[in-house]
Amino acid sequence: MILEDSQYKSDERMVKYPLEVCGLKAKLEEYLKNVKIVRKTDLRESWDHYFMKVAMLLKERSTCIHRKVGALIVKNNRILATGYNQPPSHFPHCDEIGCIRDDLGIESGEHQEICYALHAEQNALMQAARFGISTDGATMYVTHKPCSICARLIINAGIKRVVYHYDYPDPLTEFLFTMTGVVVERISFDGGELSESE
Repeated sequence: MILEDSQYKSDERMVKYPLEVCGLKAKLEEYLKNVKIVRKTDLRESWDHYFMKVAMLLKERSTCIHRKVGALIVKNNRILATGYNQPPSHFPHCDEIGCIRDDLGIESGEHQEICYALHAEQNALMQAARFGISTDGATMYVTHKPCSICARLIINAGIKRVVYHYDYPDPLTEFLFTMTGVVVERISFDGGELSESE
């Protein structure tokens, strides 16, 4: 690498001297010839861990009384859209008016259609659609394994990979993803940063 002679160094009087005169040009060129790029992959988290942490942060925006879920859609390591479970815009939140499922005595995992909230995955997909962002070939990171309703939406949105942390007991989800070639991966965190209990 050859440095231009027009590059200068200033002294305390702000008088500029060419690097050549200061003796820094040769020193800098020698230094740059010997720089070795060392890939220290253990210094930074993997993209999967990074994006899962973003999903975990997103779930904190949820006002659901029972289960907080966060989701984001990523392509080429860039976030395209985000979502968390919540009622539609301009509708009161569950922490304000209560949970209709509780009021009707509906068990978890049953009659998912009876709920004020949209799922995190649905919200992320709708945000992408609303702003004209293609999700074809993208990855969805979601805190909890998607239900079969969301799985169908994910498939038709062209998402090719789903990464989740917490399990969700819907056997149809795995079948739908397997039959359509969507790759599903459960991610775990080292160091006990996240609990399996949620």
